[in-house]
Amino acid sequence: MLKCWNGVLRGVTCMAILAASCGFSQAKGFTPLFDGKSTQGWIEVGGHPGPSGGYVVRNGILECPAGCWDNLFTKQQYSDFIFKFDFRLTPGANNGVGLRAPLQGDAAYMGMECQILDDSAPEYKDLLPGQYMGSLYKIAPARRGALKPVGSWNHEVITAIGRHVTVVLNHKKIVDANLNNVTDPETLAEHPGMLRPSGHIGFLGHEPGEVDFKDIEVKDLSKPLPTNRAPRGFKALFNGRNLAGWQGLVGNPITRSNMTVTSLKAALQTATTDELKHWYVKNGVITYKNPPTQNLCTVGAYGNFELQVDWKLSQHGDSGIYLRGYPQVQIWNNPLGSGGLYNNVHNNSNPMVVADNPVGEWNHFDILMVGDRVTVYLNNKLVTWNVPLGNYWKRGVPVLPTGQIELQYDQPYAFFKNIYIRRIP
Repeated sequence: MLKCWNGVLRGVTCMAILAASCGFSQAKGFTPLFDGKSTQGWIEVGGHPGPSGGYVVRNGILECPAGCWDNLFTKQQYSDFIFKFDFRLTPGANNGVGLRAPLQGDAAYMGMECQILDDSAPEYKDLLPGQYMGSLYKIAPARRGALKPVGSWNHEVITAIGRHVTVVLNHKKIVDANLNNVTDPETLAEHPGMLRPSGHIGFLGHEPGEVDFKDIEVKDLSKPLPTNRAPRGFKALFNGRNLAGWQGLVGNPITRSNMTVTSLKAALQTATTDELKHWYVKNGVITYKNPPTQNLCTVGAYGNFELQVDWKLSQHGDSGIYLRGYPQVQIWNNPLGSGGLYNNVHNNSNPMVVADNPVGEWNHFDILMVGDRVTVYLNNKLVTWNVPLGNYWKRGVPVLPTGQIELQYDQPYAFFKNIYIRRIP
């Protein structure tokens, strides 16, 4: 992309060249995603387009024919964005907009889906609130009444900034959702795609009825995240400067629960004094020297939570993150990949896919724990989905409802930064 901040191009000249070379609307900063002639810039996936074929372009209109079950995704991925388009329904038509979705899997669950639906049709009279037109499918119900009659063109604008998603239909706001406020365990388990920070935008074909689209544009609002500064809705567990809020390890959840307050306090003081000789902070990163004897633990205890952590390893590194004091979301340089639940004897312990970056590069975990169930994203790929974490310390007994977060020491080195948590009621 042409850069206009180099001191050579100024003002109107710069904006004109950007508009001509990059396809941006000079007034609004939106990029057209549909040229009216082809599906260039899009990827069609599904492999079952229906009797009328897949998505087609006719007379400047993008059509999803009746019976087409394919999805049409942007090649580019987006994190924060404004997506706007016009659509027209036939009787009973059903489609959707995939948000931050991967190319594989059901976009309504692996990403999110904003419903496009003729919900005036009699076959849809008994839908759940989160299934009507404009809803974030089974996540955030939409206000009804903004959809125009079948055969009319509708204008929709979807804005996604962090965990805040709004939907405006025909100039009426019908969804204003903070995804961090979704705390129902079944919804969280069913929709891991809510956690995805980025992904593709797309149209999701369903039976029956044709759906037409035009004037499809996006404004990319993506921007780099600051280091060691918590995103909205999260609290930083590491301030980037020192190990305030962290302590040494005493025993395990079972043995600690059997200690008196006085004895536990004394033991923690001794353990913390010892461990802080080995764990240290340099350039905004937590690591350790002369391998410590125990893990580094949060002072606070947590029940249901979402935890984000950036980490990297040295060549033969091996580490992990204990949840409520139980081992562990695995971090290692191993062909199996990281993000599995190591030591999980009676439930799945290996990740579904390998998503690690090469050794020496930073990786990003997003870990959701509700009840004893754990979901893990590694580098925006779902590697563990709603798996029960077993009680390593006392087999057959449920894990305790609250406990500390621990960074596991191991050899030779592991590095941590950007550690954020949000409690889930």
